[in-house]
Amino acid sequence: MVAGGPYGLEDIIGKAGYGRALIMLAIVPLLWSLPTSLMVGELASALPSEGGYYCWVRRALGPFWGFQEAWLSLAASVFDMAIYPVIFVLYLSRVAPALTAGPRGTLWELAVVLACAALNLRGAKSVGEGSIGFFAVLLAPFVVLVAVGFWDGLFSRATGLLTLNDHLRHSFTLLRAPVAAPSLAGAVSIALWNYMGWDNASTVAQEVEDPQRNYPRAMLISAALVAATYIVPLTAVAISGIPADRFTTGAWTDAARFVAGPGLFGTILALAVVLGGMLNGAGMFNALMLSYARVPYALAKDGLLPHFLTRTTAASANRAPVPWACVLLCAAAWALALGLSFERLISIDLVLYGASLLLEFVALVMLRLREPALARPFRIPGGLTAAVLAGVGPALLIAFALFAARDERVGPLSALAFAALVAAAGPLAYRMARLGLPRQSPPPVRTAR
Repeated sequence: MVAGGPYGLEDIIGKAGYGRALIMLAIVPLLWSLPTSLMVGELASALPSEGGYYCWVRRALGPFWGFQEAWLSLAASVFDMAIYPVIFVLYLSRVAPALTAGPRGTLWELAVVLACAALNLRGAKSVGEGSIGFFAVLLAPFVVLVAVGFWDGLFSRATGLLTLNDHLRHSFTLLRAPVAAPSLAGAVSIALWNYMGWDNASTVAQEVEDPQRNYPRAMLISAALVAATYIVPLTAVAISGIPADRFTTGAWTDAARFVAGPGLFGTILALAVVLGGMLNGAGMFNALMLSYARVPYALAKDGLLPHFLTRTTAASANRAPVPWACVLLCAAAWALALGLSFERLISIDLVLYGASLLLEFVALVMLRLREPALARPFRIPGGLTAAVLAGVGPALLIAFALFAARDERVGPLSALAFAALVAAAGPLAYRMARLGLPRQSPPPVRTAR
């Protein structure tokens, strides 16, 4: 739900160069991923409810803010989920451009949505096992690419083994090399997007075995694993000598050809990277559908969405009930956002997701204040001060993302203004949702006998 391998890093390299990209990928996890994973670990272990972050905010801040959390998360999902079918088509076009030309690309994107909806109807266990398989397959070509890239960095194809001074000078030159169209703000935004999504795993808590033990462990282990899957491949292609400004979305295919050479080996590695890119798009969409579909289900159970959204498949010994109505509704909503550009989708997604994430950090602090006796199998060490400080880094990065979104446009509006309008519609949506709730009858009047 957070990462599908190095796919998606290409634009960071192309916009910032190798040196700055490596610095970003090393620092962002400390300011963004680690505090968020700690927050999710504490709240998910204390309140393992179906609906996750919506339930946390509702309990800490009341039903109005709980609804706003769900509204922001679902609105962000419309733009976030459209990114992954786009990645699928971008990589497919690298080897079969005729298959993705014109409306064919949109048809492939719709096929990804429908296939993932069908897999999600099989339940969380099926999605989880499928995600592990996807991840193993898509990382396999990068194991080869990293090994060949480091080998090329240590050995010169022309003169043999480089001296240590030559190697250090060569690597330092590549890391400092400028790019043709630098955009530090754009690179940071894409880095944040690549490292976000830690709270998405919380919404399926009732379908996870022993969540009080497993959520904190999964959060902390995954934070380190994700950073490694980003930094190691980027370092390998940097020292292999590929110019940074050749990287755009989908460029890992070209990197594989460059590193492995123009022969049969290079062709096979490039095709494997293309397959991995397609699996990345489909696999990320599949895992996130599992998460997001549980949010309207929790809202419907609270009476804030139509009751038919509470319909689920039958439970069995090996499968928890699946909210099939919500899965199908979300799939239809996400299909409507297909066609927007990669950068525009990320800008809108970050603004809406950032607002929902800040509400979760507020809920963390408020629950510490209001329910100090709440059982917390995992607790962020350092007391209330540490809980407050945990949200500082993410807040600063979200503020930077707002600044970075100022130039992206959706029709006549900036992406920031568009996202602000979507967020501002949340209170109105809450009022409309409340109209459907049954009114409490006044208490009966007691009369004297």
